[in-house]
This record gives sequence, structure tokens and C-alpha cells, in this order.
Amino acid sequence: MLTLSDSRSDHTCQGATRREFLRVGSLALGGLTLPGLLAARARAAARGYEVRDRAVVLLFLQGGPPQHETFDPKPAAPAEVRGATGAVPTALPGVSFGGNFPRLARLADRLAVVRSFASRNGDHSYAAVTTGGNGLKASGSALYAHLAGTNHPVTGMPSNILVLPEAVREGLKLQGNFETSALPTLTTAGSLGARCEAFNPAAGSDFQRALQLRMPVERLEDRRALLRGFDGLRRELDARGVLDRADRFQQQAFDAIARGIGAAFDLSREDPGTLRRYDTSGLFRMEDWTRYVNMRRTSNLLGRQLLLARRLCEAGCGFVTVSDCGWDLHADSNSAKGMSAMAPLGGQVDHAVAAFLEDVRERGLGDRILLVITGEMGRTPRVNKNGGRDHWANLTSLVLAGGGLKMGQVVGRSDRLGGEPATRPYTPPNLLATVLHYLFDLTRLRLRTDLARDLKDLLERDRPIEELF
Repeated sequence: MLTLSDSRSDHTCQGATRREFLRVGSLALGGLTLPGLLAARARAAARGYEVRDRAVVLLFLQGGPPQHETFDPKPAAPAEVRGATGAVPTALPGVSFGGNFPRLARLADRLAVVRSFASRNGDHSYAAVTTGGNGLKASGSALYAHLAGTNHPVTGMPSNILVLPEAVREGLKLQGNFETSALPTLTTAGSLGARCEAFNPAAGSDFQRALQLRMPVERLEDRRALLRGFDGLRRELDARGVLDRADRFQQQAFDAIARGIGAAFDLSREDPGTLRRYDTSGLFRMEDWTRYVNMRRTSNLLGRQLLLARRLCEAGCGFVTVSDCGWDLHADSNSAKGMSAMAPLGGQVDHAVAAFLEDVRERGLGDRILLVITGEMGRTPRVNKNGGRDHWANLTSLVLAGGGLKMGQVVGRSDRLGGEPATRPYTPPNLLATVLHYLFDLTRLRLRTDLARDLKDLLERDRPIEELF
């Protein structure tokens, strides 16, 4: 175990700041229990269990994205039904998206839009979608950490990471809205326990608190001296033969720390051109929108969040959850009038997701990273008296991109009002099965005899969205 200490009285019980985390990122991750975690993963592999070399990025639009203003605009429907932001034609003949998504419309051949997905959830309960209602009450990201190991066996990167806006901008302090209490359910570990919880680089996760960085501030400031001292420790251990006597998992753990995987979290190391490409900070002024209660956790940083997600996947993370808030569009006293909030919210998703898709393809990662975009529910087929839309459980936006799956298609269709599936409905258990089918060799996984009954039932009962495979 590696322990760093700082006796300064102004260090809070929350542990390291994000700046400290990035500053000594090479020491912040991977040391505490990594040898045991790597050993557990190796034992799993020895049983014939296979984890695919793939990753999932879940972009969760919290609040309930409206299907009519996103990817099912119903331009021929009556005025009180059709998308209030208009419709833009896509690269797929006869298919249109909401008017705030022109870039994604041009990239529609890289997307699979599921128009018959229903969350069957009518409130702000994120776990209803991310767990698929499994008996373990664990999100897909926690299930991945449980089955694949909580750290990557080579890099030591946590396998389950939550990326909030606070993770990409130092000192950002977003206000909580009335949905904030539901945020922990987005990546809930359920009965799998704390070891499978998502690592939150913005601070607050149990894993990060276990790795609190306590070190004299002058050592933090002098990174070169810190690294020289660490290199000296490595040489000393090598000379004494300590590492020769260590088992290979301890060796991997030491190497993971020495390589500095914390660099993956540091966007200042990214190419400036790539940063500009993803940047959504200039699309809207936060102060124009965060005066509304429903948008107080909204930020204009989604581009940087998705860029960080790409970097983490490259460094070995298998499941990254990206949170984007503000999608509660009632047009009541808590939210923007009409559907006006779609301009900043939809415009940001359009820009950030398009940059992500282009970037991962250029880097040769298009078949290795699956992007999933959804929320906890949809919105009523008819606008309310204020021009907004209320909670709706029977149809929910769902878009997938990349991963080597069958793209350039619309899966299923909704009824003429965009309120119900008109073809076979898909639900959260099908989405969770799709993610697990993508990440694991389920044929081999089902042969394991040590799986919990609830997990085994999940793997055997639910079927993926078959049109994608």
C-alpha cells in the first residue's frame, strides 16, 4: 500500500481536490488493492471466462429527453404533437431528427435509432433504466465491474467511472436541483457492494476517499522531485530483489502506479486542436439557463466530458457513464418556457456526440467503443398548456453508435403520435442485455458455476436488441 500524507489543517474530509488528483495522478490510482483485484481477474480468466476488448460510454440525459424534439419528430403529426423544434432530414432516406441535431443528422449512417424503446418508468428514477430491474439492483456499469474486475489488469485503470461536469473543470460548483438525489442511482452497485461502485474523479466516491492524497504541499508542487524519488524507490527495490520475489500481480500493481495512469484524467495533456473540436463551452451561457430549478446542474461542458470518456476508454476503462442534466421540460415555474431549453441542451449533444463519433473513428476505436444515449423516460405526445411536455413512461429516446454493431438504421417504430411502440417494444432489460452481450462472451460466461442466481437468471432470461447484431 502507498500512503501519502498532508498535515495541513485546511484539508477537508472529502480528501484530495481535483487539482491534487491530477497533479499526482500517477500515484492516485491503482495501488491500494490492485494486486488482489488482478489476481481475481486472472482466476476468472482461468475458468474460461472472457471479457471482450471493448468499452461502453453511456451518455445519460437526466430529466427525460423528449422523443419528439430529439430523434422521432413526427413532422406530419398535428401541431400539438409534432416536434416543436422542427425536423431536419438525415443521411438515412425518409428519416428525420429534431431541428437541434443537424450534425448528427449528417452522421445518421453511424447511428442506430431505436424508436420502440419504452423505459416503463415515469419518474426520475435512473436505476429503472440502468439496472434493467435485475434482482441485484445493480447498474450495468457495476455489473461490468463485478464480472470484469474493478481495475484493468494491465493499466490498473478503474473499470467503472462516472464523469460529471465537475471532473473536467477545476473549481466548478454546480447547484443541485430536485433530481440531484437520484444521481447516485445512475451507477448504483446494489447488492454487489461498494467495490463495484463507479469511481468519480470529481471527488466523492468511496474508492477515491480510500486513496486520499495526504502529502506535504511542497512535494506536490515539485513533481520532478516526487518522480525522481519514486524512480529511486524502484531502483532500490530492484537492487534488493524485492520485486523479483513479488508475485506477478504485485508487479503489475507497482507498474500501474509507476506508469502514471492518472494522466488519462488530465485534459491539459490533450492536443489543443482536439480540445477545440470537442468544446461546447461557447454554445450557450450557463447563467441564462441555470436560473431555472430544473437546469441548475446543467453545464456547457459536455464536449469535455465526452473527450475525457474517450481518453479513459483508451486507458483501459470498460464502462464510462457521462451525466448531462436539465432535461426536465415541463415549461412550468421550474423550467424554461415552451421547449426553448432544447436549443442549449440539444445543440450541445449534437456538437459533442458528433465530435466524439468522428474522433473515435479517426483513432481506429469505432468498433471498440459503443456509445449509448438515453434517459430515464420520455415526454408526453402532446404538449401541455405551457408548451412543454410532461413525464411519459411509454416511449423513451434511445440511440446507439459504433461498437461494430449494425448502424445506419431505425429499429422499430412508434405510433402516429409518438407515444407508444407500434412494433415489438424494447425495454431496459433488453438494453442491459445488449450492453452485456457486447462486452462479454455470454456463451462462455453462462458456463460459470459461481454466478449469483439473480445474475445467472439475468444472463439467461433477457435478450438483446437483436437488430443490432
